[in-house]
Amino acid sequence: MIEFCDARPEDLDDMVEVQNAIHRAGLRAWAVDADFVRERYLDDEHTIALTVAVRDGVVIGFQSLKRAWAENPYGVEEGWGIIGTHIHPDMGRSGIGRSLFARSIAAAQDAGLRHIDATIGADNAPGLAYYVAMGFVPYREGDGESGIPHRFDL
Repeated sequence: MIEFCDARPEDLDDMVEVQNAIHRAGLRAWAVDADFVRERYLDDEHTIALTVAVRDGVVIGFQSLKRAWAENPYGVEEGWGIIGTHIHPDMGRSGIGRSLFARSIAAAQDAGLRHIDATIGADNAPGLAYYVAMGFVPYREGDGESGIPHRFDL
């Protein structure tokens, strides 16, 4: 059974492994370390929601929802949401992403967001398919490095 809950500091190592498994599968450009994940997700001041999917006590995926800040690295308009989904490649197409997204949408509505950006790597076919299935649509040109910006309107 898969459980969904707010991320905790003790989830750090599993979250690192999820992202590095994505890297090993060729779907992420670089490997990460604990400092990166702690700073980017667990300790980020802009976080609205950070939900983990846990099976047998191990994090197998997570989704981050943040409020866009001035001069963010994605070029997302300040006040929009920024979402990121990270699911272990062995767990793809199992409904985890849909369940994570339902929780993020509820948090986005509670936070008063009107739009959410997902910037997906052009070479990440599973990520692109996931966000389109969730209702995201491309809305502006990306810079080539950060990916293809998609938006979801609440």
